[in-house]
Amino acid sequence: MNIPLRIAFLLILASSTFGQTVLTRAHAHNDYEHTRPLLDALEQGFGSVEADVYLVNGDLLVAHNREDVHTERNLEKLYFAPLKRRFEEKKEIVPGLRTLILLVDIKSDALPTYQLLEKQIEAYKPMLTMFEGDEIKTNSVTIILSGNRPRDYVAKQTKRWAAIDGRLPDLAENPPRSLVPLVSDNWSLNFRWTRGEFPNDQAARLKEIVTKAHHQGRILRFWAIPDRQDAWNLLYGAKVDLINTDHLTELAAFLKTKSH
Repeated sequence: MNIPLRIAFLLILASSTFGQTVLTRAHAHNDYEHTRPLLDALEQGFGSVEADVYLVNGDLLVAHNREDVHTERNLEKLYFAPLKRRFEEKKEIVPGLRTLILLVDIKSDALPTYQLLEKQIEAYKPMLTMFEGDEIKTNSVTIILSGNRPRDYVAKQTKRWAAIDGRLPDLAENPPRSLVPLVSDNWSLNFRWTRGEFPNDQAARLKEIVTKAHHQGRILRFWAIPDRQDAWNLLYGAKVDLINTDHLTELAAFLKTKSH
């Protein structure tokens, strides 16, 4: 298993700095729906946050549904600006966290949305991970595109500040890790388990997926899995890298009981 590749991309082992535990395996799903988008997750030490974006009238607005967008809730105001302030003040986003994953879930047309994102991140490049050829130059914030991903366009860029969130078939295709450092998929489309004992055949399949992802140096995430402690425990024990949640405080408390 090519463990050094994973370590090179993420700080896998959580640590405590200034009393805060870094939770590299915690992913804030639909982070923007919390009282304080981004800030609530960072306060808990989360290593990954997710923002759904729509291209609307020349801006990237953050919301789960198109009808819920508001001009004052855009990607720059909710995410880039506060991240930049932290970076400039402390040179890190969370004390002890090597890189924060910002998963930008594109809900509108892939290419024009990404092209606007490219323009918006110009002012934030000093804090962003850069992908150049087969190399990942890790920085304080790592942008990964999910949802409607302009994969072919991104793949042709020899130097960029965003990568692609892959799907399970990518583990068979094995694209460059610098293009697809993260693989995510829908739990309910791949596993039957929702409660109780995890069947042996499904456990074997999950182990195979995790092993293959880690051998390729990728990190792994599932969505649409029950958001409760028995599911978190299953994912944690299986070494799935990012555990999705809408319940920040509860997942943080769960992970703090583990050895990470």
